[in-house]
Amino acid sequence: MSEEVSPRLAALLFLERVQLDDLARTRRWIERERQRAAEEAARRPLPPPPDWVIAYVRRGADKARLPEGVHVGGCSMAPGHPTAVSREQALAALAKGAPACDFCRPDTALGMLE
Repeated sequence: MSEEVSPRLAALLFLERVQLDDLARTRRWIERERQRAAEEAARRPLPPPPDWVIAYVRRGADKARLPEGVHVGGCSMAPGHPTAVSREQALAALAKGAPACDFCRPDTALGMLE
C-alpha cells in the first residue's frame, strides 16, 4: 500500500530532484574546466631555467644552510630545489669557497677559469 504524499512533501521532493540535477550539471562544468585548464597548462611552454643556481645542504633547523655547490641553471646534477641567483651572487659564492659543479663547470662559464 502506497503512502499518501502531502503537497508540501511532493514539492520538497521535486526541489530535491531539481537541485540534484543542478549539482550534477555543476560537477560536469567543474570537470570540463579542469580538463580545459590542464590542456592549456600542457600547451604552455616551460619557463627557461635561471642562468645560475646554488644548491644548499640543510644541517638542521637551527643551523645555517651551507652551499653544496654552484651550478649553471638547468644543471641536472643540482640536488633538491636549488635557488636561482644572479651572476654576481654566483661569482661571490665561488669566491667564498662554494664548490663549482664538476659536471656543468659554472666557474668556467663565469670566466673564473679558462
